[in-house]
Amino acid sequence: MTDETLSSTDQADTRPGGTKAVLAEFWHYFSENRGAVIGMWFFIAVILVAVLADVIAPHGPIEQYRDALLVPPVWQEGGDWRFILGTDAVGRDMASRLIYGSRFSLFVGLIVVALSLLVGVVVGLVSGFVGGAFDTIVMRIMDIILAFPSLLLALALVAILGPSLTNAMIAIAVVQQPHYVRLTRAAVMGERGKDYVTAARIAGVGPIRAMFFTILPNCMAPLIVQAALSFSSAILDAAALGFLGMGAQPPTPEWGTMLAEAREFILRAWWVVTFPGLAILLTVLAINLMGDGLRDALDPKLKRS
Repeated sequence: MTDETLSSTDQADTRPGGTKAVLAEFWHYFSENRGAVIGMWFFIAVILVAVLADVIAPHGPIEQYRDALLVPPVWQEGGDWRFILGTDAVGRDMASRLIYGSRFSLFVGLIVVALSLLVGVVVGLVSGFVGGAFDTIVMRIMDIILAFPSLLLALALVAILGPSLTNAMIAIAVVQQPHYVRLTRAAVMGERGKDYVTAARIAGVGPIRAMFFTILPNCMAPLIVQAALSFSSAILDAAALGFLGMGAQPPTPEWGTMLAEAREFILRAWWVVTFPGLAILLTVLAINLMGDGLRDALDPKLKRS
């Protein structure tokens, strides 16, 4: 590759609208929100813990030590350095279960957001672009779903499908559908009358290409923010279903299920309830803070010149 080619490539990346310029602008606005940056680093740490769980966890998630039932954390009298955060009622290491539980929580969030985003964007895109009777029917169905309390509807769906982590993810994805459908539809209706869409139609672009390649890229910013916020909602809903016995089933080390198993020991062994609750709280808070930062960075109305 010649020097002239390298020079032209660097200019393409750094010129206004280039990849480096766009990323630099994004990071400038995102980093102004310190809470978002802290949330991002915490979320990255959770991801690393989930990925490296087999390496950093001192014990197996379902391994039981019958000689160490309800052992308190090491800083409390009676603690054991083999179990830094103590053990539960059947002698399982709390730290190891929390570490492996991060995998289930991130997996739930990823699958739910992927399903909701994929289906919701397609339905909302077609509804907003086509309009007419199809749009009316879709919106009325979304209104019916929104009329039910989200957790109650998720519980009803899991009761029909059967208690399991897979069915809980399906139920949560269904509950989150209206948010993506309505958001995508509103964005499409705002874009479809603009000059670049009209020019694409005149140029002979078909409806499928117009929807997915012309309009959709210009609607992605609010969808990215919604996906980040929905990620935290999915983790929280999965934990709630697990706490109610309708999500992941014991001995799965899912944080909500861990809380459900520890309910009867809340007064005599505070750690079996506190640590899973803190894990849910901090992870959801970090993702919400990161979502706020994404909104600040991607919404042009919030940017200062």
